[in-house]
Amino acid sequence: MSQVKPMRIGDQLVDVGIITQDQLKIALIEQKTSRDQIGKILVRLGFMTEENLRQHLGQSLGHESVDLKLLVPDASALELVDQQLARQLKVLPTAYDRKKKRLSLAMSDTFNIIAIDRIAATIDNDIEIDTLLASESDLDQAIDTFYGYDLSIDGILQELESGKSQVSISRIEQEEHSHPLVRLIDALLSDAVKMRASDIHFEPEDMFLRIRYRIDGVLQQIRSLHKNFWSAMVVRLKVMSSMNIAETRSPQDGRISLTIGSNLIDFRVSSQPTIHGENIVLRILDRNKGIVPIDQLQLSKRAFTQLQLMMSRPEGIIMVTGPTGSGKTTTLYSILNHLNEESVNIMTLEDPVEYPLSMVRQSSVNASVKMDFADGIRSLMRQDPDIILVGEIRDVDTATMAFRAAMTGHQVYSTLHTNSATAAFPRLLDIGVKSSVMTENVIGIIGQRLVRKVCGACKNAYVPNDIEKKVLGVGKDDSPLIYKAIGCESCNHTGYKGRAAIMEVLRIDTDLDILLSRGASPIEIEQAAASNGFESLADDGIRKILEGLTTLDELSRVVNLTHRLDRLK
Repeated sequence: MSQVKPMRIGDQLVDVGIITQDQLKIALIEQKTSRDQIGKILVRLGFMTEENLRQHLGQSLGHESVDLKLLVPDASALELVDQQLARQLKVLPTAYDRKKKRLSLAMSDTFNIIAIDRIAATIDNDIEIDTLLASESDLDQAIDTFYGYDLSIDGILQELESGKSQVSISRIEQEEHSHPLVRLIDALLSDAVKMRASDIHFEPEDMFLRIRYRIDGVLQQIRSLHKNFWSAMVVRLKVMSSMNIAETRSPQDGRISLTIGSNLIDFRVSSQPTIHGENIVLRILDRNKGIVPIDQLQLSKRAFTQLQLMMSRPEGIIMVTGPTGSGKTTTLYSILNHLNEESVNIMTLEDPVEYPLSMVRQSSVNASVKMDFADGIRSLMRQDPDIILVGEIRDVDTATMAFRAAMTGHQVYSTLHTNSATAAFPRLLDIGVKSSVMTENVIGIIGQRLVRKVCGACKNAYVPNDIEKKVLGVGKDDSPLIYKAIGCESCNHTGYKGRAAIMEVLRIDTDLDILLSRGASPIEIEQAAASNGFESLADDGIRKILEGLTTLDELSRVVNLTHRLDRLK
C-alpha cells in the first residue's frame, strides 16, 4: 500500500488561500538560486507576512505560535537562560512555572533538538521545556529588547526615582522598550495577571498615583507612585489600547492584547476624566480562564439537572441575573460552549465581546453606527440563528426584540441586573414586558454571585455557635466543622484564594407559568418553587460552607442571610 506524501508548505499556503499559484511559482524560481526556505522567500517577495507564515506553520506542525511584538516575558524565565546562549541558539524564554517546573521557549525551529538539549543542559534537570513557534526576525529583536534591562517593578521604580532616565513622552517614543516607563507598564500588567487580578485601577490623586488590583472581587492597594510619572504612563496605556492621546476631557474605551508568559491575555481599557487627571481601569480577560465547562460550575445535583432540562428546550429565553462582576457572562459562555456544535448556528450581540468562541458569530453593539441591542437582534434574526445571546436586557426595545426572537422558535440567552432569580419578573414588568408575554416564553432564570474560596493553606476549622447553627440550618446538637479565614503568604494574607459561583436555578414549569400569568409576587413564586425543591442563593452558599469551600463571613458579604434567622425563630 503506497503512502500519501505530505503536502509541501507552498501547496498548503495556496490551498488555504494565503498565496496564489502564480506567487508560488515565482517563489520556486527564486528558490533555485537561493538556499532559503520557501516561506522566507515568500515573505521577502512581499507575498505574505511573517505573522501569516508563523501562524500557518504553528497550525500545520501542531505547535502553538506566539507574536513576540505583543509579548511580555517572565523575568524569572529570562534568568534561567544566559543571553549569549539565547542569542546563539535563537531562543527566547517566555514563561517559567515554578510549581509545575515548566519553561516555555520561543523558537523559529521547534524541532531543533540540539538547541533544546543545550538549554536543558544548563538548567535544572527537573524542568520540562515547552516550545512556541516564533518568527526568526522577531526573535533577534526580542532578545535585544528584553535582555539587559530590569523587568521587576521594584528595579524599574528605583531606576525612575534615581532620575537616570527622563520621564518625557518624546523619550518614551524614541527609546520604546528600553525606557523604564514602558517596562513599568508591562511589569504591572504582568504582575496583575500573575496575582489573579480581574481589574487594574490607575487612580490619580492630588500629589500621587494610586495603583490597585481587584483580586477575588476585593480591591487591594498595590503601589503608590509620584504624580510626575502619570502623564507619560497615560500616554503609554493609550497608545497600547489605540486611544486618542490628545483627548483628555472625554471618556474613551480601548483594548490591549498581550502574551503574558505563554497565555494570550486581553485587557479592556476605560479612561475617565477626573479632577486630578484621567482615571484608567483595565479589565483583565484571560481566555484560558474565561470559559468553564458546565460540569465544573459546582452546581448541586438538582440544580445541574434543572439547567440541563432548561437547555434542552428548543425555544424560549433563559436569563442570568446578578450584580456587575458576579460572573454572569462567564456562565453564559460556559453554556454556549456546551451547546456549540457544527449543526447549530449560535450568534451573539455583546457590549463588548469579551472572549472569542470558535464557530460562534459574535458581534458588538456599536454606538458609532447607531446599532443598539434592539436593532442588533433584529439584524441577527435575518442570519438564520438557532441560538441567540443578547448581552443585556436593559430597556423595553431590547426586551421586546429578545422575547420576539424567543417566540419565533429561537433559544435566547441574556443577562438582567436583579438581586435574585425571582426578582427578574417584576424587573421585566418594570421595563415594559407584559405577564402574558413572559408566560410560556421564559424557560428559566439563573441567579448568581461570586464568593471567595477560603485559602487551603491557612484555613482554621471550628464548631459554629448557636446563632451560626441557625443560619446554617443545623440542629443545636449537631457539631459540623466549618472554616475561618486566617491569612498567610500563599493568599497574600487575605485568608482567601480564588472564587467560586453560588447559584440558584429556577426552571419555569407549568405551575409557575400559571402564577406568572396571574402576576404573582416574587415571594409567591419563590414559595411555590421551594415546595418543589428550589434552592436559593443562600441555600447553595450554605452547602459550600459545609463542604469547606468558603466561610460564613464571606457568604454574608454577598448574600442576605438575616431572613434565615427570621424564618427559624
